[in-house]
Amino acid sequence: MSLVRYSIAAAVLLSVGGIGVSAASAETIFGALTKAYQYNSTLNAGRAGVRVTDEGVAIAKSGWRPVVSGASNLNYVSQGAVGPASGTRLTTGGFGVTIQQTLFDGFQTLNNVRGAEAQVRAQRENLRNTEETTLFNAATAYMDVILNRQIAQLRERNLAFLNEQVRAAKSRLDVGEGTRTDVAQAQASQALAQAQLSAARAQVLSSAATYHQIVGDEPGKLQPARPATKLLPSSLASALAIAATEHPAIRATEAVVDASEFSVKSAEGSLLPSIAAQAGLNRDYNNRSPASLVSPNGWENSASVGVSLSVPIYQGGRTSAQVRQAKESLGQARIQVDVSRDQVRQVVASAWSQYQAAKESSRANAEAVKAAQLALDGVIEERNVGQRTTLDVLNSQADLITAQINQVSAERDVVVASYAIVSAVGRLSAGRLGLQVAQYHPEEHYNAVKDKWYGLRTPDGR
Repeated sequence: MSLVRYSIAAAVLLSVGGIGVSAASAETIFGALTKAYQYNSTLNAGRAGVRVTDEGVAIAKSGWRPVVSGASNLNYVSQGAVGPASGTRLTTGGFGVTIQQTLFDGFQTLNNVRGAEAQVRAQRENLRNTEETTLFNAATAYMDVILNRQIAQLRERNLAFLNEQVRAAKSRLDVGEGTRTDVAQAQASQALAQAQLSAARAQVLSSAATYHQIVGDEPGKLQPARPATKLLPSSLASALAIAATEHPAIRATEAVVDASEFSVKSAEGSLLPSIAAQAGLNRDYNNRSPASLVSPNGWENSASVGVSLSVPIYQGGRTSAQVRQAKESLGQARIQVDVSRDQVRQVVASAWSQYQAAKESSRANAEAVKAAQLALDGVIEERNVGQRTTLDVLNSQADLITAQINQVSAERDVVVASYAIVSAVGRLSAGRLGLQVAQYHPEEHYNAVKDKWYGLRTPDGR
C-alpha cells in the first residue's frame, strides 16, 4: 500500500463483527493513538531532543555570569655551586582565587541568548511535527491491520467457495453433466486462491509488526474506526489557510530564521570592543636558603582588581568570514520557509483530494459489491440449468472478490485520509483528539533549567 495513500477502515471493520469482536474488549483507534503518544520511541527521542536544546539557553546566559577559578602551585629549585659553597635552595608556592566578569562583549551574549531561545521554539515545533506524524502513522497502522485482516477473511471465503466449485465440478463430471475442462478451470482458480490467501496472511503479520513498532503493543481485537470529521476544515481553501498559519513545519522554519538573525548579530558583535573586570586574592609562600634580604621567607598575602579593554583590529579575516557565513545561513533559512510552505500546501491539497476520491470510491464500490453479488447468484442459477459454464461462475466470483476488496480498501482510505488532512493542517494532537493521556509539556523542563547557575542533575534526577 502506498505511503501517500491516506487509507481507510470504516467499513473494513464491518468484517470485524463477523469475526466476533466484542466492542467492550476491543481496542479503539483512540486507545492505539494514546499508546503511541506514550510509548513511541521516535516521539520520545524528539522530546529528549527538545530538552537538549533547552540547555542551550542556560549555556548562552553563562556569558553574563562571573567566572571564578582557583589555582595553586608548589616549586622547589636547587642550584649547585663550584667549590665548597653549598649552593642555593628555593621553595615557593601559593594559592589564590580569581574572579572575572564580562562587562561588555559587543552584545554577543544578548544575541546568543535570544538565538538560543529561538532554537528552543523551533525544536518545540519540530516536536509537534513529530507528534503529528507519529499519531498519523499510528492511525494508518491501526487501519492497515483491520484492512489486511478483512482481506484475509475475504480470501478465506473465496477459497471456501472455490473448494465447493471444485467438488461440484467433479460431481457433475461423475454423472456426465460436466467436462474435465470445468474441473481443471475450477482447480486452477482454487490454487490461485490458496496462493492469494497465503499472501494475505503474510500481509496481516507484516501490518501487525508495523503496528507494534509504532504503537508499542501487539494489535488485539480492533474496533471499527470512523473518519475524523469533527476536526476537518470546511473546505480546501480553509484547510490551506489553517495550515499556512498553524503547521509546525512552517513555524519551525520561521523560528530558525529568528535564530539565524541573532547569529548574524552575534558574529558582528565580535568586531566590537570588549570590557572585562578582574579581581583576585593570593597567598604566596617563599623559603630561600640562604635567606635573602630582598625576598624574606614566609607567607605573603596579595589582592588585585582591575578592568581590561580589548579592541579587535585584525583577526586574519576569520571574523569577517564568520559574519558572511552567518548571513548566508540566514538567507538559506528564509528560503527554507518558502520550501516548507510549498510542501505543506502540496500535502494538504493531496490529502484533501485523496479524501474526496476515497469517499466517492467507497460509495461506488459498495454498489459494485451489490451488483457483483447479484450477478454471481444469477450466473450460478443459469449454470445449474445449463445456460452458463463453470468458467462463467469462476469469472463472476473473481469479480465479486475484487469488488469486495476494493470496497474495504476504499473504506480504509476514507478514515486514513481524514486523519491525513488533520495532520496536514497541523491539528493532529493529543489535546484536539481528546486522548486520555497525560500530555507532555516541554515548557516545564525549559523553565526548570533556563536560569540554573549550577548543578549536574537534570530536573528528573539523573
